[in-house]
Amino acid sequence: MGADLHGLLAAAECVIFDFDGPVCALFAGYPASGIAESLVDLLEQRGAPRLLPEQTRHSRDPLEILKVLAEVAPASPLVRNMEEWLTVEELKAAVSATPTLGAASLIRELRGRDRKLAVASNNSPRALKTYLARHDLLAYFEPHIHGRTFDPALLKPHPDSICRALKSTGTEPDRTLMIGDTPADVIAAGQAGVPFLGYARNRRKEDLLLRSGASDVVGAISEVLAALRAVTGGD
Repeated sequence: MGADLHGLLAAAECVIFDFDGPVCALFAGYPASGIAESLVDLLEQRGAPRLLPEQTRHSRDPLEILKVLAEVAPASPLVRNMEEWLTVEELKAAVSATPTLGAASLIRELRGRDRKLAVASNNSPRALKTYLARHDLLAYFEPHIHGRTFDPALLKPHPDSICRALKSTGTEPDRTLMIGDTPADVIAAGQAGVPFLGYARNRRKEDLLLRSGASDVVGAISEVLAALRAVTGGD
């Protein structure tokens, strides 16, 4: 595993981060499950709860609800309205998000060693920028911050956000590294032709990544920082 991680970092001219997980716990102080419940309640108030399958109505993931809503009612203005509502909720969450241990140090070290940085996320770009600005990290990523668009069909595992990051940084896929923590990240990176490094804060997350095809997984961002320093001769 160590040699593989060193090789991934040595080859990477650009590192693309997923946001919620590798950079921070976005919903640490404003749980996503509550947002999901409120989203379903809002749809019910607008007379549209039956658009969603029963299983989706009980989902704890607001992004899953939004994506399914777009699939079952692609022409409905509800999709745009719900995306905008979710953005407002994510902006609230960004204020109380908890930094992932070691992420800020890794970001600064990568830029200090002339790596390009980008974000490819299913969250709102406004929420991404709010968090990064609050933690003095925005300058390390701009203008390569690629979040959710108004088309939920382009959410990961669709590779759209990763492809946009490749285009904006001008980096070839095989000279790039994606750090993510979900099966959707694994799939999207594979479809974009980008090498992938999984971040799993527990065994359950690790198993999900491995079953999704990830071959390289770390349990802490500090492992990536240590490997970067070994590759580049830092302290």
